[in-house]
Amino acid sequence: MKLPFAGRLLAVAVLAAASAALPLSSAFADDAAKPKVGLVMKSLANEFFVTMQDGAKDYQKAHAADFDMITNGIKNETDTSAQIDIVKQMILSKVNAIVIAPADSKALVKVLEDASKARIKIVNIDNRLDPDVLKGKNLDIPFVGPDNRKGAKLVGDYLAKQLAAGDKVGIIEGVPTTTNAQQRTAGFKDAMDAAGMKIVSTQSGNWEIDEGRKVASAMLSEYPDLKALLAGNDNMALGAVSAVRAAGKSGKVLVVGYDNIEAIKPMLQDGRVLATADQAAKDQAVFGIQNALKLVKGEKVEAKDGVIETPVELVLKK
Repeated sequence: MKLPFAGRLLAVAVLAAASAALPLSSAFADDAAKPKVGLVMKSLANEFFVTMQDGAKDYQKAHAADFDMITNGIKNETDTSAQIDIVKQMILSKVNAIVIAPADSKALVKVLEDASKARIKIVNIDNRLDPDVLKGKNLDIPFVGPDNRKGAKLVGDYLAKQLAAGDKVGIIEGVPTTTNAQQRTAGFKDAMDAAGMKIVSTQSGNWEIDEGRKVASAMLSEYPDLKALLAGNDNMALGAVSAVRAAGKSGKVLVVGYDNIEAIKPMLQDGRVLATADQAAKDQAVFGIQNALKLVKGEKVEAKDGVIETPVELVLKK
C-alpha cells in the first residue's frame, strides 16, 4: 500500500529519529574514536631522524586500526621557528597527541604550553625539554629517551683506553641550547677527566656534517698534536673524518661519534671511526607514540622524575 505524501514524510521522520538513537556503524565509530598523533621531528636532512620517522611510520602501518599519524620535520637542526610553526599546525589539525623531538630545549616550551591548553597530550623524545622551564609553566611532559650522558661516557671510556694520560683531545658539540648536546658533552668530559686527558677545545658543530668538518679542521690546525676528536653525533663525526683525512692525519687522530647511523658503519669497520653509541633510532619515536597513546586513554605512564629511560649501547667494529 502506498502511503500519501504526508504519511511518507512522517515515516521518514520516524526512521531518522530511530536511526539517531541507534549506535553508529562500527567503521564510523572506530574512525571517530581513533586518536591522531602528530609527530614533530628535528632535521630530516639527518639520517638519524629519517630512521626515527621511518620507524614510526612502520609502527603506524602495523597499528593502523589503533591510531592515525601526521608527521613533519625541519630541514635545518637550528631552525627553531620553523619547528614552532609545525607545532602550531598540529594544534590547528586538532591532533590528540604530539610527540616531539625539540630543536631547542627551552624555545619550544611556550608553543607546547598552547598545545596543552588545547587538551593535547605531549610526549618529549630525543632531546629533553628543560625541566625548570616546564616547571615554570606548570607543564608535566614526560621525556622518553636515553641517558645521553651515560651513552657518551661509554664512548669516551672506550676511547680513553686507546690513549695515554695527558693526550690532547677536542670535543665537537651539538647545538649548545639542547639538553642532549649538553649531556653528551658532559659524558665525554666525565670520561676524559677520569682518564687524565687534556681537553683543549670544545666547539659547536650544530649537529651538521659541514660544520663538524670546519670545527675539526680548525682544531687540527690549532693543535697539531691533537690525538682524538669526540663528536656529539655521527653527522659531525663524518665531518671530523673528512677533516682528519684532509690534514693528512688518518690513523693518527682518533674519531668517535654518537647515533650509529648507517653512514658511519663502514667507517667503524675500516677504523676511520673508533666507536659510536646506538640509542635505538628506529624505536625512539615508537616509544614516544606508545606512551602518548597511554596518556590519550587516560592511563599513567611509568616515568621516574619525568623520564622514561630507553636503551643506549656502545658500538664498535664487528
